[in-house]
Amino acid sequence: MNESGSVSSEDSEQLGFALYAAARAIASCYRPLLAPLGLTHTQYLVMLVLWEQQVVTVGELGDRLQLASGTLSPLLGRLSWAGLITRRRRPGDFRVVEVSVTSAGRALRAQTLEVPAHIARATGMTSAEIADVREAMQVLTMRLRAAELRLPHE
Repeated sequence: MNESGSVSSEDSEQLGFALYAAARAIASCYRPLLAPLGLTHTQYLVMLVLWEQQVVTVGELGDRLQLASGTLSPLLGRLSWAGLITRRRRPGDFRVVEVSVTSAGRALRAQTLEVPAHIARATGMTSAEIADVREAMQVLTMRLRAAELRLPHE
């Protein structure tokens, strides 16, 4: 919004522009921390879910990370090739693919424990400010998803 309270059409004033720039900036902060471990930021997010839950279905993983299967499948393939995860069909329901972390994947976790602290320092924000931003982003995501359902689709 501009000073008069109306939405500006200038790129730099668009909410989407600010969110896109912030997402790219934070991904750039993760890159030097994760590259030596052989992980991209998105692969790191997958591993965070697996370190927390041990076994998830591909569908659950996609829902949790908001990733389409076309994005998730090659990403999981690379993690599997690296020996960090395994994928297998669920016994009794071969339509469902389960993803689990391997012992090598579990061992990798110890090397990532300082990553959140490095990112927090890079933001220059207090813990309370980070919590406020995270909460605002979660609320924004929820509202945008709800709005998406109401928007006309072609």
